[in-house]
Amino acid sequence: MRKSDELLSIGEVAARTGVAVSAVRYYETLGLVPAERTAGNMRKFPRHAIRRVSLIQVAVRFGISLAEVGEVFASLPEGRTPTKKDWSKISTQWNQRLEDRKQAIARMQEELTGCIGCGCLSLMTCNLLNPEDELGRDGPGARRL
Repeated sequence: MRKSDELLSIGEVAARTGVAVSAVRYYETLGLVPAERTAGNMRKFPRHAIRRVSLIQVAVRFGISLAEVGEVFASLPEGRTPTKKDWSKISTQWNQRLEDRKQAIARMQEELTGCIGCGCLSLMTCNLLNPEDELGRDGPGARRL
């Protein structure tokens, strides 16, 4: 257990990071932000919780799910402030995920452009709506209703 002057209240963490108290509480329940309980059962957070909450905000802004944040945070050391090297490792992992998403979006844009350019609107032959006539294998009739 740390000294009480080394710990922050949930309100202090919320104020320092600009998120709602309920968000800090939610992040704690997900295991993303560590908290300790006082004798009076109050949540108290180590100072490095501010960095974690701030990083969560950045991740969410970039479309990284809280589950993915949790995976990465699991590799961080407990009980101490993560180092620059720790944060750099996270950045590298998330950069790769963002690059993968960027390439997937580019592929979708190409498919969409080809589909609109084709103009066939055929549910039987359209490679975007029905690749390799997958729906036809289920027999005749409507399949997307």
